Amino acid sequence: MSKIAVVGTGYVGLVSGALLSDFGHEVTCVDIDHEKIENLKKGIIPIYEPGLETIVQRNFFYRRLNFTTDIKEAVENNDIIFIAVGTPPSDDGSADLQYVFTVANNIAKFMNGYKVIVNKSTVPVGTGQKVKAVVQETLKERGVDFPFDVVSNPEFLREGSAVHDFTHPDRVVIGAESERAFNIMKDVYRVLYINETPFVETNIETAEMIKYASNAFLAMKVTFINEIANLCEKVGADVQKVAKAMGKDGRISPKFLHAGPGYGGSCFPKDTKALARIAQEHGETLSLVEATIKANERQKLKMVDKIVNAMGSVEGKTLAILGITFKPNTDDMREAPALVILPELAKRGAKFKIYDPKGIKEGTWRLKEIQENITWCETAYDAIANTDATVILTEWNEFRNLDFEKYREINGGDYFFDLRNIYNKKTMLEKGFKYYGVGV
Repeated sequence: MSKIAVVGTGYVGLVSGALLSDFGHEVTCVDIDHEKIENLKKGIIPIYEPGLETIVQRNFFYRRLNFTTDIKEAVENNDIIFIAVGTPPSDDGSADLQYVFTVANNIAKFMNGYKVIVNKSTVPVGTGQKVKAVVQETLKERGVDFPFDVVSNPEFLREGSAVHDFTHPDRVVIGAESERAFNIMKDVYRVLYINETPFVETNIETAEMIKYASNAFLAMKVTFINEIANLCEKVGADVQKVAKAMGKDGRISPKFLHAGPGYGGSCFPKDTKALARIAQEHGETLSLVEATIKANERQKLKMVDKIVNAMGSVEGKTLAILGITFKPNTDDMREAPALVILPELAKRGAKFKIYDPKGIKEGTWRLKEIQENITWCETAYDAIANTDATVILTEWNEFRNLDFEKYREINGGDYFFDLRNIYNKKTMLEKGFKYYGVGV
């Protein structure tokens, strides 16, 4: 059993801390937000992630998982300290590392022996060495010389599937500079090691690059199929069948070949921009990544054009919006396509009746600038009633089997914009809808 502190109780920190405690380790999660910590002690988690709440409550009950605002005590009493704070994008697209360095400084201020400092946050290549320098400088100022190791251990968690992804990862990446650190980290993930999960042991810089390269490639894959979808519409092809046939090729695989309104979330937008910025700083140009970023923003605007062109005008029209989170099974709206599509439609005079199973709380403040255009609804049918069109922006399961007899009874609109391609075009046309998917 390892004694672990996780600094930061956001998405990555809370999932990592809870699951590591579920592996049998003694874990202390640290955050400066007193209200959040008190709620966590009551079993109230700040995010929606299927299965996580139960894990937090169970491990807190058995005292394997604790929560505190006291970083001094956490550093002194634990041997392994994970840094899992936010690295939001700066104005130039680079990752803002101020929170990472603040935590590194605090760790060094309270170190009382050998520690393994683990970067779990997504950080640019070279951050591990900078963290090492911060720690060394602070120790020097204290007049002490405790040994320590810095490790890069990137996360590959999908929101909505994070519990499964943490317990059944495709690989565990460990970037370190000493055999001692490698062995300690393998012990942290001993449960996965026993289950023969592939472990990638490398230097710190390579581990940092693996994270960015992986996310950028997946983002390019999403953008690629979206651009193929746009072409399919022009030439009369069906992107779903194109993607299915492509996915049968073992070199390509079917994952992330789903056409839609563009990617969003906390990873792909931020990480592609940060990777492009890293390249620029080193005199390189990542043309594919830069094109992906531009194409993804363009895709969101194409969805606006699709709706406006089909309806002729949205001035004075009311649209039922089903789903506003960037993907199902999360309440996260960071960089969600809805944040571009809805304000653009509002500029053209559209009104909205919005329903999302988990996104309304966050959507209320993220869409506050067009609040006068919005009516928030409690069910999908409340949103659909007496509207001119329905727009599916997020493929929540409950939207996959709408009762279309009821749909007609409550006066839902004939225009049906299925921006996630969850319905069959031929079937919808036979039902009398003016159906528009993406690339079909």
